[in-house]
Amino acid sequence: MRQNQNKRAQFDLADILRDNKVSFSEKYNLFQQQKKAYQDICACRTAQLKGHLAYCNCCNYKRQAYNSCRNKHCPKCQFIKQAKWVDKLQSSLLDCKHFHLVFTIPHQLNELVYLNQKKLYNALFSSAWEAVSKATNNPKFLGAQTGAVAVLHTWTQTLNQHPHIHMIIPSGGLSDDQMEWVPCRNNFLAPKRIISSLFRGIFCHNINKAIKNNEFVVPDKFKWTCVKNTLYKAKWNVNIQKPISGVNAVVKYLGRYTNRVAIDNARITDTKNGKVSFRYKDRKRLVSKIIQLDTLEFIRRFMLHILPHNFYKIRYYGILASTNSQTKRQQVSALMETYIAIPKYEGLSGVEVYSLITGKDVSRCPKCRKGRILCRALPGPET
Repeated sequence: MRQNQNKRAQFDLADILRDNKVSFSEKYNLFQQQKKAYQDICACRTAQLKGHLAYCNCCNYKRQAYNSCRNKHCPKCQFIKQAKWVDKLQSSLLDCKHFHLVFTIPHQLNELVYLNQKKLYNALFSSAWEAVSKATNNPKFLGAQTGAVAVLHTWTQTLNQHPHIHMIIPSGGLSDDQMEWVPCRNNFLAPKRIISSLFRGIFCHNINKAIKNNEFVVPDKFKWTCVKNTLYKAKWNVNIQKPISGVNAVVKYLGRYTNRVAIDNARITDTKNGKVSFRYKDRKRLVSKIIQLDTLEFIRRFMLHILPHNFYKIRYYGILASTNSQTKRQQVSALMETYIAIPKYEGLSGVEVYSLITGKDVSRCPKCRKGRILCRALPGPET
């Protein structure tokens, strides 16, 4: 995990949102959860959310700080949360190689997904896991019960809509009688074309059933029959990468994909003349480039990726599911003769975690280096 991602960036997404709040609201309508995220990010670390006065108990040092919004879409509020999650994940994963799969849906479904986010994101999760479960349970391939950690992402590097699932799967599974750990043979999980065709069939079946039952808001000019025929003819993109060795390597790798927002402040390079410029990676050429968008278009693209209320973007399945943490998870560790790691950040405050990550004792006075920093709540803004 990069330790510099919490440093103050030159440009701030919150400033862009605040400066264009009126003009954006006049042009675009937002869902309720998008409105809340917009307001929270604008208010983050301002007097609107109140704050506290940090002072030294030994000298005259004082520092005023405002509270964070803690919205999961705010780029300034994810650093500690990500570190604690990654640390906790280490006690959930198995000490073996892991495969990294990416499930992507065709762009023809983007508008339907946007209007039915919660239902279709849930369907994306369940379809991806069902496809993996059916393929790995097949005795021709793994022939065992495996598990997965799945993370939803909805964006490209240029902030366009691109719903996809990152899934980490152990290179083995528990036998049907639960008496043996069955490792993958020759670093092979299951054929890519099998998982892809299963995923396509399951996902399209779920959409077809929901549309027949009038459970979806269907966009104008959206003809499901025509779209369905096109989807079944196309090859769906399921990427299976080479297995990653060791728990620490897997945790570090998956940490890049968790608790992230569509763009962080460090990627924004300029804001002037009604334009926003930001850095992105060109995956084909493996180089970093700069893209410039109209400010309102930049905000519109960012708001596309605000998730529904109480939606969980990280999920666990199979032998890694929380319901199996005290049963199959421990049984597998015993069969593999490995140990279960204990999270080192569990029960610690955000300040304590930050100190451990950075090596800086933030409780010590930066001026006299002798006293300790104490905090006192500040009164909120007058109404």
